[in-house]
Amino acid sequence: MSVTADPLALRGAEAAAKLALLREALAQAGAGAIRLRGEDWFAWATAGGQVLAPGGCETGSVELLVTADEACVLTDEVEAERLRREEAPPGFTYHIAPWTDTELHETYALGAAGGRAVLSDHPHNGDQPLPASLKLRRMVLGQEEQERYRTLGRAAAEAIGEALRAARPDWTEYQLAGEGARALLRRGIQPALMLAAGERRSAQWRRPTPSHDALGARATLACCARRHGLVARLSRSVSFGAAPGTQQELLRLEATGLDAVRPGQSLAAVYHAFDAAYRHANQPDAIRERRQGGIAGYQACELAASPSTATGLETGMAFAFSPGFDGIGIEDTFLLGDAGLENLTLDPTWPAVNIGGRARPLWLELT
Repeated sequence: MSVTADPLALRGAEAAAKLALLREALAQAGAGAIRLRGEDWFAWATAGGQVLAPGGCETGSVELLVTADEACVLTDEVEAERLRREEAPPGFTYHIAPWTDTELHETYALGAAGGRAVLSDHPHNGDQPLPASLKLRRMVLGQEEQERYRTLGRAAAEAIGEALRAARPDWTEYQLAGEGARALLRRGIQPALMLAAGERRSAQWRRPTPSHDALGARATLACCARRHGLVARLSRSVSFGAAPGTQQELLRLEATGLDAVRPGQSLAAVYHAFDAAYRHANQPDAIRERRQGGIAGYQACELAASPSTATGLETGMAFAFSPGFDGIGIEDTFLLGDAGLENLTLDPTWPAVNIGGRARPLWLELT
């Protein structure tokens, strides 16, 4: 008889390694505790545990307090048992307080720190910020994280492709966004952000939130898709007739930026590569019209590329860039490996062209 492994237990070794990194940062800072309030840090530390903060909030009813001796989940009576059974692997303790008495968590955290400093991703009440070295370490993904990202990226690309293949010119942008969200949720993926634009608004806005406008002759659907805390970003476009003639020009521009993503290179150098590509394409002002993206992972953008972002790139980092001009854009999520960039959000069934040795998505022409 085969025995099914406990998925939480399988994540235990990864979580233990993360806690060791946190305790190393504690020792180096001479602090008493690390208090992680964001759902992104909770997911990282628990090897994929999901805690969904209320809409519009960065933090919710679950925190993680790490000391030299304990890794304690601070939560309320509503969440505790679900977290224990479904989200946090073995090795964590729990401090449970009524949701009306959250000050009990404050007292517990102060006592656990033993009068020494508390480091936090969202510092307040005298907390100190997390060290930059720990933030950088989070951006370098381990093998288990990379495999979760691959699975997420493939499923997210399939979902967005499914939604766009169903689209019709008389659909509203809300209908398209809703179809994309439905396709993601059916695959167990949280639609953290859905952007949809038809012919009129894609030419007008760089980050078009959905509206009641009809799609018309063309449409673009972009998403931030989250599962196990990781966020995959991608966009795809369809046309009901001939696709824009400038799409391959944009893909060649993108290739210049992607070619600059190499270990030891700085994120600023990637920005400058994109800048040079925009100038070569006679679009010198387009780079200032939108954020170009940067390092991805447990946030949609862990660190944005800018002219002065000196952070060095390392194997194991993920990236999502979103170049565009004249109402067209492209975005995928890549992993930097030993052999170069791997497209995590590749959909082999979507029309593509080889640009610089990479399969890059074209507009899907629907009739």
